[in-house]
Amino acid sequence: MKQLLFTITLVFFSLVAFGQKATGPVKVNLWQNGAPNNNGDVKDTAQVYIYFPAKGTNTGRAIVICPGGGYSHLAMDHEGFQWAEFFQGQGITAVVLKYRMPHGNPDVPISDAEGAMKLVRANAQKWNVLPNQVGIMGFSAGGHLASTIATQSRGQAKPDFQILFYPVISMMEGITHQGSLQNLLGRMASKRLQKQYSNDVQVSRMTPRAFICLADDDNVVLPAHGNSYYTELYKHDVPASLHIYPNGGHGFGMRQSFAYHIEMILELKAWLKSF
Repeated sequence: MKQLLFTITLVFFSLVAFGQKATGPVKVNLWQNGAPNNNGDVKDTAQVYIYFPAKGTNTGRAIVICPGGGYSHLAMDHEGFQWAEFFQGQGITAVVLKYRMPHGNPDVPISDAEGAMKLVRANAQKWNVLPNQVGIMGFSAGGHLASTIATQSRGQAKPDFQILFYPVISMMEGITHQGSLQNLLGRMASKRLQKQYSNDVQVSRMTPRAFICLADDDNVVLPAHGNSYYTELYKHDVPASLHIYPNGGHGFGMRQSFAYHIEMILELKAWLKSF
């Protein structure tokens, strides 16, 4: 694996206000000497946008945020930057990940998400982050990526908690989001490969605690995805909180037009304070 850009000391010289007030985003290329794995698109690069909380508010927590987009594009604003500002206000260092598209090679976005997790922990002391308080968050296909990291990654890449919004969980035909399946695994993915990346069947007692949020009328990614994942977490004694709102469809993210936006924020804040 190519070396991660672990040290970004020069970035901090440009942050005159760092440590005094909330700053960001600081934009950093994730990979220093070329990215591992290949998606066939040399122009597609992985980057992170880092939001640091203000001095005196830092809780020591950090979170890597994976926007959604069906593994074909990224909804960087309402599923990325706006959430980073929210977490920043909660004293949590937020890292928005612009991961590369898989184009049929799942190792591409997975290596980017694992790299972002390792980046945070490698800079834990410098960023005033506790290495055992690093979580991951994902939306839709980004929720699939986040739950893949939560269930299948190990070591410094494994998160301590996960937050999933209307996530794609299963890659099995008949329930999966077809676009996400084809973009991640290709059009001819075997049943074995589909099962390998169906994260409800990958849950174990070592899977980190979870907050899952979705709308009952989501007809893009079926609510069964989030419900099945929660059920498996429950079976394996993993603390989890499932929030299903009556309506809101798919992709509401941080949009205040979502009818249950305030309730969602309050419930997420309460969950974050619960551990």
